[in-house]
Formats: sequence, structure tokens, C-alpha cells
Amino acid sequence: MKKNNRLTRCPVCGGELIISEFKCPECDVTIRGSFYLDDFARLSDEQLYFLKIFIKNRGNLSDVQKEIGISYPTAKARLEGVVRAMGFSEEKSNIDTLKILEKIEKGELTPEEAKEILRGERGEK
Repeated sequence: MKKNNRLTRCPVCGGELIISEFKCPECDVTIRGSFYLDDFARLSDEQLYFLKIFIKNRGNLSDVQKEIGISYPTAKARLEGVVRAMGFSEEKSNIDTLKILEKIEKGELTPEEAKEILRGERGEK
């Protein structure tokens, strides 16, 4: 039996999905109800991949960034994204640092522009 790709968000509106049915392929028993995704199931495929590489490298972000081919700040930002996605409180601003760092890496944003964005969104001068 072919497995479907994991769905973590509604493909139409982006809302949270709940599981309404489980079925055993061995005995054909079906269980219906409202079942919520656990913290790991809520991670995007990219976040789950990052977490696997992070665990494989025993939490060493330098090794993670080398293996994936990203900068250290981007690796740190991706880890922060996983932390937020799992529902842990964020000590920093709610700004999406990951997107800003990725734009810098792609040349879509200069470090100076990123600095202005961060200062503006944090209310600093």
C-alpha cells in the first residue's frame, strides 16, 4: 500500500488539520474521532529534515550547517524555527529571522537592509 505524503496544514486555507479517522490495514478496524497532531507531526518537511540532521550531528550547529550547505546564522535561525513550531516560547522578537537570512544568502537583501528591517520591526532606532 502506497503511503501518502504527510499533511501538516490544510492545503486550501493553511489551517490546522485534525485527524478524524485511523484504519488498521491488517484487520480493517476503523477508529473515528478528533485526534490532534503531536508536536513533531506539526513540523514542516523542511523543519523535520533539519531536526534529523541536527540530531544526527548531536546538536552541533557547525556540523549541521556544513552538511546542509548553509551559513551558521541560517542554521541557527532554522533551529529557532523548529523551536517555535514545537510551541516553545520565543525569547526573541517574533520576526522571521530565517527568511531574512535566506534572502541575504540569495542576494535578495543586503546585510544593511536586513539590519534596517530588524531594527524597524523591533522598534529600535
